[in-house]
Amino acid sequence: MADRDALATYNAKRDFGKTPEPAGKAQSSPGGNLFIVQKHEATRLHWDFRLEVDGVLKSWAVTKGPSLDPDDKRLAVRTEDHPLSYAHFEGIIPEGEYGGGTVMLWDQGTWAPIAGKSAKDIEKGHLHFTLQGERMKGEWILIRLRPRPGEKRENWLLRKIDDAQAGSGDELVERGLTSVLTGRTMAQIAADKGGTQSLAGKKGKAFNAAMAAAATHNAKATGPRKATRKSSNARLPGFQPVQLATLVDDVPTGNDWMHEIKFDGYRALIAAKGSEVKIYTRTGLDWTEKFAPLAQAIRPLDLPACLIDGEIVAYDRDGNPDFSSLQNVLKRGHGAQGAGDSFAFHAFDLLSLEGQDLKSLPNIERKERLEALLVHASAPIHVADHVIGAGEKLFEAMCKAGQEGIIAKRIDAPYRGDRTRNWLKVKCTLRQEFVILGWTKSSARARPFRSLLLGQREGSKFVYKGKVGTGFDGDLLTDLAGKMAPLAQDKAAAEVPREEARGAQWIKPELVAEIAFSEITAEGRVRHGSFIGLRSDKEAKAVKPEKAIAVPEPSTHIQITNPDRVIFDESGQTKGDLAAYYEQIAPLMLPFAANRPVSLVRCPQGRGKKCFFQKHDSGSFGEHVFHVPIVEKDGGAEDYLYLTDADGILACVQMGTIEFHGWGSRADDVEHPDRMVFDLDPDEGLDFEDVKRAARDIRRRLSDIGLVSFAMLSGGKGIHVVVPLTPGHDWDAHKDFAHRFAEALSAIEPERFIATMSKAKRKGKIFIDYLRNQRGSTAVLPYSARARAGAPVAVPIAWEELDGIKNAHPFNIGDGATLIEHAQDKALHGWGFAAQALPAL
Repeated sequence: MADRDALATYNAKRDFGKTPEPAGKAQSSPGGNLFIVQKHEATRLHWDFRLEVDGVLKSWAVTKGPSLDPDDKRLAVRTEDHPLSYAHFEGIIPEGEYGGGTVMLWDQGTWAPIAGKSAKDIEKGHLHFTLQGERMKGEWILIRLRPRPGEKRENWLLRKIDDAQAGSGDELVERGLTSVLTGRTMAQIAADKGGTQSLAGKKGKAFNAAMAAAATHNAKATGPRKATRKSSNARLPGFQPVQLATLVDDVPTGNDWMHEIKFDGYRALIAAKGSEVKIYTRTGLDWTEKFAPLAQAIRPLDLPACLIDGEIVAYDRDGNPDFSSLQNVLKRGHGAQGAGDSFAFHAFDLLSLEGQDLKSLPNIERKERLEALLVHASAPIHVADHVIGAGEKLFEAMCKAGQEGIIAKRIDAPYRGDRTRNWLKVKCTLRQEFVILGWTKSSARARPFRSLLLGQREGSKFVYKGKVGTGFDGDLLTDLAGKMAPLAQDKAAAEVPREEARGAQWIKPELVAEIAFSEITAEGRVRHGSFIGLRSDKEAKAVKPEKAIAVPEPSTHIQITNPDRVIFDESGQTKGDLAAYYEQIAPLMLPFAANRPVSLVRCPQGRGKKCFFQKHDSGSFGEHVFHVPIVEKDGGAEDYLYLTDADGILACVQMGTIEFHGWGSRADDVEHPDRMVFDLDPDEGLDFEDVKRAARDIRRRLSDIGLVSFAMLSGGKGIHVVVPLTPGHDWDAHKDFAHRFAEALSAIEPERFIATMSKAKRKGKIFIDYLRNQRGSTAVLPYSARARAGAPVAVPIAWEELDGIKNAHPFNIGDGATLIEHAQDKALHGWGFAAQALPAL
């Protein structure tokens, strides 16, 4: 039975002659388990969380929005039940009415109580459930708080359970800025007066007709992001050769390496564009059909044209990636859903995005862009975690957990479709691929063969590598025998000693097996081998011996002269200290500094003496600093500086550089900006709390027009609000947008903001410096040191951190290790990157 009394309460609060909200009528969705979330800008912004129960929508107002962090307990105020017909409402509730304001359909999907629980638990004050929405997924819990004396409202807490879909921070509400129904922003919905539907006195067919009219209107009202995605000229990417790792005998050390888990599965490239998805093996085979459940999981993400590198895995009973489990899933076909053994994809690199080839970018920048691209993804799609430095600890942890090992990747290296020493693999257990040359017969009737004879290609021929007789169960023995029988031939594909060949049946060298072993003997034979599985994604002719090499020497070799020279008089920090900081922090800085025209603040004798700004170079910086010709206003061209790696940063430090400032565009596309910066510069009389409040307000204004923004402490007095953009507009449009946005804010709150540089007019106000966004202008780069007392640095932060920060310069060049640890918090993953076009203003 529907909760009729609750609907009566709902109806009593609304004048349906004035509001477009549907009048309450108990009904049911086809599945009876709908859930929706509506972002609601009423008296104050909140997110209305609603679950279908007995034909109505049980409702809670979540003031700060849902969080993926299990440690965040979000206040959820219970409100009256809503009619099911309200579930897909998006539009404007007239001002003065109950709930007056703008409503966005922010999420939608289905829900279910976990096993053993039911919706009746709501009346007991708790509900443990799962969600399958476009944004909210996985396990959640609602818990009612004990009421305080005189408290009229019913307060609950909404919390995410720690599962595969959990995350950190406010990434759901920070990145989810558009409607799941129309793709519009809050500002676009509020401006669409035609979306208001009067329901005065309408019942039955008239009411249904009004709802149909509203749905028809919203179907035509698509936002710029969806429209841009559909009209993108970038094609679905094709296969590209994958980068392979070199086996080494130890974990490389130092902060110029990032380390990831070595997953025990199939290497794959995923090409996606909206609903188009293709999955390629490492050799270019199209296995989309074999991995159909993964393709199906990727389509709803509506990704722009992109090519993603990663590993497909299946999990064993303990939840660990396991190659045998992956083969079992493939045998059943299409990832038949057995408990714990369905497909998952761990993405670790991004080769192209919206037609742009990213392979030349530093490894760490590609990873940051990947994290931003897949920010809304959830199981079975994951972004592989990484650590900077500390590879030994990760390796030890993986070996203790029985995993295969780790992959170490040089931070500043480009992507190359070959085996290189920029990607290294360190294995806990020895495993390699071998070609099956034949089998030896078994004396036991129930066993079709006794052991497999193995080989690997060396030069132009196969070389015998020994036998393996363990790792098979009954079904596997039968399956292997069936695959080998049609390949039988009279001669061995390699020279095999007579005693080893006794009783052997040879086969064509086409099947590739993965074998675990303790060592390769002096004779070149596998010792204590165990069969892991067949590798149908690899060709026999490509199976060669792997021999571990020594770990390559660190790439950074810039010599710093006069390291004891004091650069910061107040704190006594030296040129050597500054160089050590930049060498340590380069992995974090390169995603923002590499391949971008830069200007330098050079102070060869220290910050207290003569400093100057430099953007051109006659060649004195050496081979690690590069030049890009840029046309000047007079029609001539000048060579501007740009860097690609840590060596380039240190070469500039050697020449007396303290600060690095970057253009808002890249060196290979200088006329199309990809980053907008609003520098909040406070008058001297203002407190930092005023700057923090201003940054939050600007962030909110940007989110209203659909733009994701990020906060950076400038290392000076203010905060930079950074807006990453998809290239496509020119500098005139870029500057015009920034100018009009700043002017609009100063017009709305002239007592707080000003958009002109005049010192006389800035008394008691915050200057919104939009001039960073014109051609040729620069902004200080993330993690750059500042030529100020105490050697402060510019530091990216998560928005939720802002409350606890007392000034714009809490870190200095002595805090490199702290900053590396800070940057690896999930709340900062993908900081400064987001695929978003510049909207109209």
